[in-house]
Amino acid sequence: MTKRIKQDGLLQRYRTMRLIRTVETQLSRLFADSEVPGFIHLSIGQEAIAAGVMAALDERDSMATNHRGHGHVLARGIDLDMFFMEIMGKAGGICGGRGGSMHVADMALGIIGANGIVGAGIPIALGSAIAHSVRKTGGVAVVFFGDGAMAEGVLHESLNMASLWKLPILFVCENNGWSEFSPTKDQFAAELGKLAQAFKLEHVLVDGNDVEAVAAAAQKAATLARAGQPQVLECKTHRVRGHYEGDPQKYRPQDEVAATGDVDPLKRAEQLLLKGGLGGTGLQQVIDEIEQRVAASIEIARAAPQPDFELALQDVYTVAEKELQHV
Repeated sequence: MTKRIKQDGLLQRYRTMRLIRTVETQLSRLFADSEVPGFIHLSIGQEAIAAGVMAALDERDSMATNHRGHGHVLARGIDLDMFFMEIMGKAGGICGGRGGSMHVADMALGIIGANGIVGAGIPIALGSAIAHSVRKTGGVAVVFFGDGAMAEGVLHESLNMASLWKLPILFVCENNGWSEFSPTKDQFAAELGKLAQAFKLEHVLVDGNDVEAVAAAAQKAATLARAGQPQVLECKTHRVRGHYEGDPQKYRPQDEVAATGDVDPLKRAEQLLLKGGLGGTGLQQVIDEIEQRVAASIEIARAAPQPDFELALQDVYTVAEKELQHV
């Protein structure tokens, strides 16, 4: 029975990873065809972190993401049709098409938002953790950040406050070795584990390409965080694409780019599923089902109306009630 339960859990996490990979592969094509406005930053190769961490959360919890956050919100269960409409700038999007790729939020799912400023989601999640603590919700706040954010002062301040106030927060670092266009080792002299130790926080380092290892570590970390023991989870992974979609990556050794396929988290999970008895036909059925689902959502987004320009300022400015009489 235990083996069967474990296999079912792995299959669910694989479905999540396959959904993220399929969505982002399609987003790359849509962006190349000018169907996605603005910039997009893909998390291809990092899917195991999103799938593993989200598997440890429940409806009480909240989550702050970053500019490379498609995988996080998809793993949290965001509506796929509304997701594509948002990324493609359509009126039916989660944020009315105004947020786009780097500002996806859905408060109903505890997704408290993303933004394009490195490390900016960290204090937002800290505030959410304070709310969980004060309101005694039993929830935990999770924040995802890249290793490029390790040099940001706001991380150090947030680690300090989380430790002092024993907040229910899980800091998740997706360490892919790159801070935009520079190796992280050229920008941050310390190590995240020692930084966490300085603030008396527990730090766990895990293989971010192993979804089962991430899920197990995240489950333990989330449990401790709920009990007022803030945690730092560092996941070593690889960034397959460039910093942004269209990045020529001239700064990056080509042998490193080519080697990313050797540690593909989806391939690892597929091997485990096949060994567990899923079968090649069953695996292909999962892939086909997800591809059909994504294709359908894209067509819905394509057919959706553009935002009404007259509503462009809605929810941007607050007008005093006494002034409404003159509007």
